[in-house]
Order: sequence, then structure tokens, then C-alpha cells
Amino acid sequence: MSWRNDFWGGYAPSKPIEVEGGIKAKSKRGRIGDTWWSKRWVSVLESFGWSNRLERGRRYARKGQVLDFELSAGKVEATVQGSVSKPYFVTIEIKPLTEGAWDHVIEEMSQKAIFAAKLLSGEMPDDIEGAFKAAGVSLFPGKSKDIRTHCSCPDSANPCKHIAALYYIIAEEFDRDPFMIFELRGRTKDDITAALRKQRTVDDESPPGEALPAGEDAGQEETALSMDDFWEAGDSESFSVNISQPDVSAAVIKRLGTPQFWDSKEDFVEKMGGYYDEISRRAIETAYGEQAGAKKRK
Repeated sequence: MSWRNDFWGGYAPSKPIEVEGGIKAKSKRGRIGDTWWSKRWVSVLESFGWSNRLERGRRYARKGQVLDFELSAGKVEATVQGSVSKPYFVTIEIKPLTEGAWDHVIEEMSQKAIFAAKLLSGEMPDDIEGAFKAAGVSLFPGKSKDIRTHCSCPDSANPCKHIAALYYIIAEEFDRDPFMIFELRGRTKDDITAALRKQRTVDDESPPGEALPAGEDAGQEETALSMDDFWEAGDSESFSVNISQPDVSAAVIKRLGTPQFWDSKEDFVEKMGGYYDEISRRAIETAYGEQAGAKKRK
């Protein structure tokens, strides 16, 4: 230990013991996190003034020093290999939302069908935080005191590099499964999806015998349809189609997941998602090309 570190009560720089089979961050340089929600997680942590500490943890995350971790409601537990032979035990705790708060959040989510569609396909809606804000809570921690951490290492700073490394590994896990953010707040994927289905079913059901709202055609006599009239062309001028990319790319593939027969090292969902995007793009180009040609012929 140098005299400077000894004088100021710090610790001499130490080199972590290299390990095999640790959880390595995919990112090799720059910021960690691919999706907006993992980037939001990291930016929230950085907003607490932890940038220097987090940088050291980022290096640990990239070296694979996090050996394993387990996430449960409101807690993440992990072992992180440091510079001594025995790995350190790390915990990160975030207070789960109350049942009442979650009920309010689910109610807010159910108001937008796109929320359920994106969540069921493994994507986090861009404005999901608005549903939490409307319920008077937040999806991500609002201040540093909302997070309780512990590490068995001798470093008194918080976060130490072992805790910081786990923060980054969690960020990349959020990329893979956004429902882990909800679980950290107290609700699992099954809890969320079941509650959303139940809420939307209740919203969509009408009481037995309840009359439909009167519209412009209310009071008019019903006209029987015949097969002779069915295929007759109507007013083609008033018929229009809006062709656009789907709200959720490759939703069916993401919902079904990787099939058992897939033995390639490439990510199935990512690979098939690329094909789906390309097919959608070409279909739209073709459709608009046909529409342009039809207008010229007129």
C-alpha cells in the first residue's frame, strides 16, 4: 500500500483474480445497454453521482467478474470475484411497490392495448413510465436512498466496484427480459400478463342484455344480405388502406420464443426478426408502388 493511500485511509489499486465462466457484459466499450429501458436504468444510477464508481464496476462486468446472480421480488443477490480468493457476496434491494400501487398501474396499462401487445412480445412500451407516474409511483428508483446495497468486501464506498459490476450485468439482463424490471418492483411476468388479461377482459365485457350505444344507423331497419349482393363492389373511392410497419416487430416470433429444433449459435428471435422487418419493408414498398401505378393509370 502506498503512503498516499495509507494516509487518506484508502486502498491500493488491486487486480481482480481472473475467472472462467463468469457473466461477461456483451458491450466491449462505451456505454452498456442496448434498449431504452436498460439505458434508462444506467442513467438513473449515474444521476446519483456515482459515475466514477460505476466506471470501475463496468470494467469488472466486462471481465466477467460477476459469477452468478439471482433476482427475486425487490432483491438481487450475487457473488463477485475480486482480488482475493473468496468471492464477495453482493445484494441490491429496491423496495417493491404495494399491492394497491400495482393494481393502479395495471389499470393504467390496460387502457392502452399497445402496452399489452408490446409487453407480451418482450418489449417495453416507450411511455410505460407514464402508467407508473399516473399511479403516483415510479418504475425506476427516484433517488439513491431507494436502493439498499451490501457487499462483503472491505471497501466502505457505496457502490463499490463489485456492486457497480452487478448494476451493469442487471442492465444487460433487462435488455434480454424487460419483465425483470417489474420483478425487481415486486411483480413477475406471469403476474403482469395475467393481471392485464383479466383487466382487459373486464373492460371489454358488457353486462348481459345491455344495449349497444345508439349510432347514426340506430332505429333503421335491418337489411337482409344475400350471396348475390355479397361480392358486389361497393364505393371503391371511399375504401382506403393504411399500410405501415407493425407496432411490434415480429410479435409472434417473440411471443413463441426459440423452437427446440434451433441449434444455431445465432439468436433465433433476432435472426427471424430481421427477416420479418425486411419482408415488411419490401411489402410496404411494393404496396405503395402498386398504389402509385394505379393512380397513374387513372
